[in-house]
Amino acid sequence: MCGPLFASQAYGSHSRQARHRTVKQHASAQSAEACCDRRTLLLGAAALAAVGAGPLPCGALTLEEVTPSIAAAGPLTDRESAIINIFQSSSLAVANVFDVTLLGRNTSSIPEADVPEGNGSGIVWDTDGHVVTNYHVLQSALAKFGAPASAAVSSAPSPAIGKRVGLVTLLLPDGGQQTYDAVLVGADRARDLAVLKIPAARDVLKPLQLGSSAGVRVGQLCLAIGSPFGFDRTLTTGVISGLNRDIRSQLGSTIPGGIQTDAAINPGNSGGPLLDSSGRLIGLNTAIFTPTGTSAGVGFAIPADTVGRVVPQLIASGRVLRPSLGVQVASDAIAQKLKVTSGALLSAVDPDGAAAAAGLLATRRGLGGVVAGDVIIALNGRQVLNGGDLFNALEQCAIGEKVKLAVLRSTDQGQQQLEVDVTLKPEK
Repeated sequence: MCGPLFASQAYGSHSRQARHRTVKQHASAQSAEACCDRRTLLLGAAALAAVGAGPLPCGALTLEEVTPSIAAAGPLTDRESAIINIFQSSSLAVANVFDVTLLGRNTSSIPEADVPEGNGSGIVWDTDGHVVTNYHVLQSALAKFGAPASAAVSSAPSPAIGKRVGLVTLLLPDGGQQTYDAVLVGADRARDLAVLKIPAARDVLKPLQLGSSAGVRVGQLCLAIGSPFGFDRTLTTGVISGLNRDIRSQLGSTIPGGIQTDAAINPGNSGGPLLDSSGRLIGLNTAIFTPTGTSAGVGFAIPADTVGRVVPQLIASGRVLRPSLGVQVASDAIAQKLKVTSGALLSAVDPDGAAAAAGLLATRRGLGGVVAGDVIIALNGRQVLNGGDLFNALEQCAIGEKVKLAVLRSTDQGQQQLEVDVTLKPEK
């Protein structure tokens, strides 16, 4: 009897323990729900208290208890550190440039949506106070003083030289800003460049390091700094996405050898620097290709080699005199249609120009269709792969200089290679 009784007591004991655990679990669940409800209530009370709805109830969570902790900043990558260093060291050399005839439209420190032409960027060229920007940034002021407004390019000095045409704002080493009156030193419509001079102290002027665009390669990193839409000293980054582009400027002229980039360039970036990953100037931002007026990932810069040739002439004499062959070079698309894969295909020859005097032939219509014109493949032994190469080579020459051209000419017997001597004339 003791055995079964013991067994029965043991069962009853286990049963009571199970019921006790069930009751305890139910109570725990109720307690957890109550805790959640309490926490929700307290969080709501804390939020109400934060907006002035009254004191927190007794035992409520504090604002600190419900505020998440801030994660520590991670270390910068080597690339990030390099970009930051370039921006910090280059910012002092980047200027805001305003056309004085448009100052009433928007010169507020708070940019507006509608930013006028005449609000652009520039670079400090030297410690003598010279600042380089795009001609079109100052176009309204220059036209006021009688500069030509048409697309025609004149080598005569601008009538605005010595006149106040803009305001230039620089960032100072102490973090402040200073705005200076700017007078025109020289202007070149053909390359969309202008040089200003400001009365800034030498210790304020921090020129950029001038690089060479000759070694620029598609795919390399680049940085653009400027004032898009009036937001001063804005940095964008990207890569070089194309070379030797013909840039159709706002002035109607064509700038050969342009650098294409996908770094965001917008209105207001004009005249600002395009830098390589070492902070050297490789181009001057000048134009965008866009259907909307804002960046579409296709921006253009005047090559630093062109800037480096033009600016010293503008500082020295206020104008640029270029040697010329008196030719127009066909676009890449037309050249490919005519099966010209390398060299500068002549699409037109000025009858009064140097090339015509030397007997060079332009593309023309024949009995059998279009006949490709002469293709210049070298100038003074320097290889010419396209129109940009040709014009860059010409800018190394002087007016009146006799140069030797290597030319491919289409004949009934096939292509013939010729050597032609040409005496360069001034560009019209």
